[in-house]
Amino acid sequence: MKNKVIKYLDLGISEYKHTWDKQEELLNQIVEIKKANSSAEEGEAVTTPNYLIFVEHPHVYTLGKSGDEHNLLLNYIQLQAKDAGFFKTDRGGDITYHGPGQIVGYPILDLENFGMGLRQYIYSIEEAIIHVVASYGITAARDPHATGVWLDVGKPTARKICAIGVKSSRFVTMHGFALNINTDLEYFKHINPCGFSDKGVTSLEKELGSTQDFELAKELVLEKFTEVFGSTFV
Repeated sequence: MKNKVIKYLDLGISEYKHTWDKQEELLNQIVEIKKANSSAEEGEAVTTPNYLIFVEHPHVYTLGKSGDEHNLLLNYIQLQAKDAGFFKTDRGGDITYHGPGQIVGYPILDLENFGMGLRQYIYSIEEAIIHVVASYGITAARDPHATGVWLDVGKPTARKICAIGVKSSRFVTMHGFALNINTDLEYFKHINPCGFSDKGVTSLEKELGSTQDFELAKELVLEKFTEVFGSTFV
């Protein structure tokens, strides 16, 4: 039986490492259920749960497993001066920044519940965020050469509004997306975001010229996520 119910956890403001540990705890829980199901008698398999964590992180830079540390343009002392942390992670993608005013979403989903593989999963996250941004009257799209959600794709003014970097184990996902709402974009000046030195970064606040309602933005993400994934939240 496929379970498309997603348990929603809003952690508020939480340190990056604490949230990473929480993701691994939930992922391992789901993986253990799947292992047990693989040897269970017919009719005895247990439905696997799904989770979506929302969080705001204190200032932190994270580097994907295929990323290049040279894309971090600050040394350790400068990082301390900027009051920012740095973590090497096991997600895909290169370097990015997380901080206040940014919706960071960590879906811990059993993709078999949704009948999709990793490529379609990433496409679906992008689709949900494109619809969120459209709710504000902003046209966003995919870049065929870069994961995430972008404005003005293919133009010199191309800029990213949402970064995506994920990991999966036995078709269970972790890590996720970071949507800039009222994010301090100055912090992106200290990295080549997602490994690109020729593309900019933006936020809803910058595009619309005013601070946005953060809670409303979270509600919109949940709404569009529900539509795209065919899920319900509890």
